[in-house]
Amino acid sequence: MRRRSPIPPAPLPQRDGIDPVRVRLPADPEGVWGTVGDHLVGRFREAVGAGRVEAMLRAGRFVGVEGVLSGGEPYTAGRYVWFHRDFVPEVAVPFAVGIVYRDERIVVADKPHFLATTPRGRHVTETALARLRRGLGLPALQPAHRLDRLTAGLALFVVRPEDRGAYQGLFAERRVRKEYEAVAPFDEGVALPVTVRSRIVKERGVLAAREVAGEANAESRIELVERRGGLGRYRLLPATGRTHQLRVHMDRLGVPIVNDPLYPVRPASEPEPEPDPADFSAPLQLLAKRLEFRDPVDGRVRRFESGLRLSVWEDAAR
Repeated sequence: MRRRSPIPPAPLPQRDGIDPVRVRLPADPEGVWGTVGDHLVGRFREAVGAGRVEAMLRAGRFVGVEGVLSGGEPYTAGRYVWFHRDFVPEVAVPFAVGIVYRDERIVVADKPHFLATTPRGRHVTETALARLRRGLGLPALQPAHRLDRLTAGLALFVVRPEDRGAYQGLFAERRVRKEYEAVAPFDEGVALPVTVRSRIVKERGVLAAREVAGEANAESRIELVERRGGLGRYRLLPATGRTHQLRVHMDRLGVPIVNDPLYPVRPASEPEPEPDPADFSAPLQLLAKRLEFRDPVDGRVRRFESGLRLSVWEDAAR
């Protein structure tokens, strides 16, 4: 089997902490594309329009390893092209990213509610990764895992590219002990502690995950820590890391997390309300509280704890 050549380094620098987009020209056995420009126009026509792609070519915004591309270059499968996307103005998340720990290999951040971990969809520059790259002067910083945008708390980032695989492997191989805290209704009819196991699927383009019949792929231990009136503070210990797993499992028990906009899932006949991107008044009461793992580089046991607090629980104490 023929091995693909190593990916060359990007000839464009980051912009606002965001890497340039990299495109690898695919095979073209039928000779559809005569030039690099033909392919780029066809590839991005639906997303931004042919006129916009042509304007970007005239402005020299597409770059290859040999320099700026005019678009008239002969099409060559396997060629790499880079460009910077146009950043759409984003509503600034008015909460800072805290730094819990930093050394030459890792950064442990306290991510606030509403801030995405990495660029995705409409959240690009307003992400923890972009902010940390800019603020710490660490352009090679990468996440070792992802934390939901609506969830606050600990997120581990890797400083050096050569260490990235080792730390990402900790999460992929479930060698990290993760502890979450949540505020949800108290129900004396729910017997706790309990371990919830189910099969969770998340379909592309659908916001909510759902449970289906079949072999379990998600496991969470749920414990009640204390009660204040009609609310409970819960300790959540996920053994797996499916999308929205803890939110789904809390909902399954009949105690959905306070301020969860997705769970319980609304009937199909009831449209989802369009969230106001500038409304930060009701954060999801879910916090990635603790991380513990044996460092894959030096073998030390690492333990970190978030300094953030869940506002609804703090308010209930007053």
